Amino acid sequence: MNMKFGLASASLLVLTSCSSSLEDYNNTGPAFELSRYFDGNVTAWGIVEDYSKKLSRRFCVDIVGTWEGNKGQLHETFYYNDGEQQIRVWELSQAEDGKVTGTAGDVVGQASGSETGTAFNWKYTLRVPVDGTEYDLAVDDWMYKLDDNRVMNRSYMSKFGVTVAEISIFFDKTAPIRGCKSVN
Repeated sequence: MNMKFGLASASLLVLTSCSSSLEDYNNTGPAFELSRYFDGNVTAWGIVEDYSKKLSRRFCVDIVGTWEGNKGQLHETFYYNDGEQQIRVWELSQAEDGKVTGTAGDVVGQASGSETGTAFNWKYTLRVPVDGTEYDLAVDDWMYKLDDNRVMNRSYMSKFGVTVAEISIFFDKTAPIRGCKSVN
């Protein structure tokens, strides 16, 4: 076997074994319901890893979700370990078929997502400021409901198809809600 064919085969195997589809989560539980989970107060903790898998930031985020019918708002206040604070307000709409669309101030265009079984997949373009320059990064966001109070989230940020950062977030709405200020 020649070297080019071997590398191409190995690359194809890696790419196909890593891809995931929302349909992979049909008939899994507990069922993820975005409007149900993100209704009220939620606190989350997360890390950002750069392209080399090096931990680059830690954060806590307080989220307040409100819903009226199929329209929702998520007000997120981020507290980063370097002292930066950031607010993102999502305006969401959920169709009868479960598809979700949303906008936020730092999101380019419209986000879209769907839930199936225990998973929710959310895709959008995020405008990220870095050292005085703004970059538009594609975000592939995967949330997995663990139980009624906890959700695990893995996000993959890419530019030109190359992953530049991975984000892991643990959401918790166990009462009493701890909130970022009570744990920092």
